[in-house]
Amino acid sequence: MCKSCQAPRLGRRTFVLRLAPALVFAALPFSPAGAGAAPLDLPAPQPSDVCPVCGMFVAKYPQWIATVLYQDGHADHFDGPKDLFKYLLDMKKYARGRTREQIARMGVTGYYDGARIDAGGAVYVLGSDVLGPMGHELVPHADEADAKEFLGDHKGRCILHFADIAPAILDALDQGKFE
Repeated sequence: MCKSCQAPRLGRRTFVLRLAPALVFAALPFSPAGAGAAPLDLPAPQPSDVCPVCGMFVAKYPQWIATVLYQDGHADHFDGPKDLFKYLLDMKKYARGRTREQIARMGVTGYYDGARIDAGGAVYVLGSDVLGPMGHELVPHADEADAKEFLGDHKGRCILHFADIAPAILDALDQGKFE
């Protein structure tokens, strides 16, 4: 089990800093943890759409697409859940003046069936041997059973839910560290 998935003893300041992402995500529209990820109807990226985080052409990687759909119909697409989370955790940098209150739906592509599923209800596996377009990735699944099967089959380190994803986890993914 990786340290990212264990509950360490935290000082007050560290606790508050780690709590911040959960508070940000609490205001976003998503299904409660454990409810499973519902299928979503989201717009597909066009061949010219690029990830607002890394600049990669998103449509080239249909098995990894993640999408934020705003209430006004605008959609931002990502080349994987990792960049979706980076975007959500730093919208001032990546979202061009938009706010989390304007988000209508968020989806990721489920690993086993390729269906677009609710990002908030998805279950993510950290530290597996399956790589996305940008390297190590949070691999999304519609439910705990699929995530547990994937964890065993692909040497995953742990299972995370939407509110568990913090900047430190994303940084570790970029560095290929899961200890």
